[in-house]
Amino acid sequence: MTKVYEAIVIGTSAGGFHALSSILERLPKEFRLPIIVVQHRAKDSLELFEEILQRRCPVTVKQADEKEKIRPSTVYIAPPDYHILIEADSTISLSTEGPVQFSRPSIDVLFESAAVVYREKLIGIVLTGSNRDGAAGISAISRQGGLTIAQDPNEAEYSMMAQASIDTKNVKHVMRLTAIADLLLKLHNDGSSTQS
Repeated sequence: MTKVYEAIVIGTSAGGFHALSSILERLPKEFRLPIIVVQHRAKDSLELFEEILQRRCPVTVKQADEKEKIRPSTVYIAPPDYHILIEADSTISLSTEGPVQFSRPSIDVLFESAAVVYREKLIGIVLTGSNRDGAAGISAISRQGGLTIAQDPNEAEYSMMAQASIDTKNVKHVMRLTAIADLLLKLHNDGSSTQS
């Protein structure tokens, strides 16, 4: 059955810059789907992360803003020390509620809110990292019928985060970074649809 997707959420932590850039630098400027990213980083981090990522990537990369409308061809990065949530009207909400899995922003918070909004039309991807954040979120996406992907732990700079998601039995595909990029390119070329 062919399924059309509307958004992608990505969660990563330690080693995340390399993993993210390896995927995003291969996507065309006009990539059809919005991508919302949680990258764990210190709360006093500057926007250098977004700036350096933008230099490497054709797609638009920006730090997410409160009440911002989610648009195609844009990568939204959670600000340091703020949870990022997706609202029913496809806008971004930022929260300073307590850390989840010792993290703010939390991958679980993003994934769980996005799963409610996009349901089976969501793609969730967990990359390298050194804690279990994302495992509950990937399970929420799976329950709603979305597509779930984890980076191959054997390739990940830090394997714990991807492995924790895989251990839930709710990850459909375990892939290397090049294969993840290839899949997203296929979605773009096919009009954001694929065989589920």
